[in-house]
Amino acid sequence: MTWLSERFELSHGDGAQPLRPMEGLRGLAVLLVFLVHYTTLAAPWLDGASLSALLARLLHLAGNSGVDLFFVLSGYLIYGSLIARRQAFLPFMRRRLMRIYPTYGAVFLLYLALSLAVPAESKIPPAAVDATRYLLHNLLLLAPLLGEAPLITVSWSLSYELFYYLATPLLIAAFGLRRRRRRWRVAFLFAVAGAIVAGYLAFGVPLRSLMFVAGALLHEARGHRRDLGGRRRPPGEAVTLAALAGALVLLMLPLAAPLKIVVLAAALYRLCLCCFERAQGRLARVFCFAPLRWLGNMSYSYYLLHGLLLKAALAALARLPQPEPGPLLFWGMLPLLLAVTLAGAAALFLLVERPLSLAPRRASFLASQA
Repeated sequence: MTWLSERFELSHGDGAQPLRPMEGLRGLAVLLVFLVHYTTLAAPWLDGASLSALLARLLHLAGNSGVDLFFVLSGYLIYGSLIARRQAFLPFMRRRLMRIYPTYGAVFLLYLALSLAVPAESKIPPAAVDATRYLLHNLLLLAPLLGEAPLITVSWSLSYELFYYLATPLLIAAFGLRRRRRRWRVAFLFAVAGAIVAGYLAFGVPLRSLMFVAGALLHEARGHRRDLGGRRRPPGEAVTLAALAGALVLLMLPLAAPLKIVVLAAALYRLCLCCFERAQGRLARVFCFAPLRWLGNMSYSYYLLHGLLLKAALAALARLPQPEPGPLLFWGMLPLLLAVTLAGAAALFLLVERPLSLAPRRASFLASQA
């Protein structure tokens, strides 16, 4: 445990304590993303009418909220850091790009090498000009925005993140949000949310951008509680869990997409607020569980690499004598393949992400914003 703590622990000392539930929430988010891909790739092992197949579909549905949770946490941290103090735009963007690109670049090169080694599985167009354009779009995280299938499937979310990094400091500066009262900022954020919904209905603007707004509102809600001196009771854990369950039920119903996303954003907002404000509560303590936090600390490496590792492991299994498909195989392989993806992602974290993107001063800065 000491060896693991030295390598995967990013919170140190009392000043970093508020960050601990956030790390665990990231761990939950990346586990949910894993479940989406595992249940998709291993679905042929199950009879579509079986109870296990139904449970797998429910896990897939719940897993889709993993990226949304990442967006809420990112919205909270980035908006909070920019509201707290004035930051020059270019240095801010340089820090954000240094957070994204070392790890992304390493995985990008790995995908490129595998595309050349296994042309049958490659997404790269055969023509040299088209291939160059496609790779450039992917390197700049533009492929999803241009309607192209990204080389790294999950990198579509990085395009959302990058747009948020660009837009947030510009909006804060353009509308003078730092000098506005909190109520004015909250009203502004709700107006942005309304604009996103209207843009979705009129032009197909990505609805999941609402999750970033939920994160920004989370920062304002915590600031409001501090203004009141903690006199308002923090959100109840039972109600929070009921809200999450209700949101997942609504996701299964044939309702309008904006309603589903708004409800999910509200439920994730409440989950985060409950964990942050009830630091000694049972729910927060769950997300302070060290292995879950360590997974959250390496969640970016895991997020980028787990899909490739999962496909490689399943391809290797296909070359072995095949056991009988069924629930036993499906559920039995889940922890084994999770362990495989964890091992590979941990190597990427230790070799690339931590030394190049997670300097100690950055961990201290994030802790101060939580």
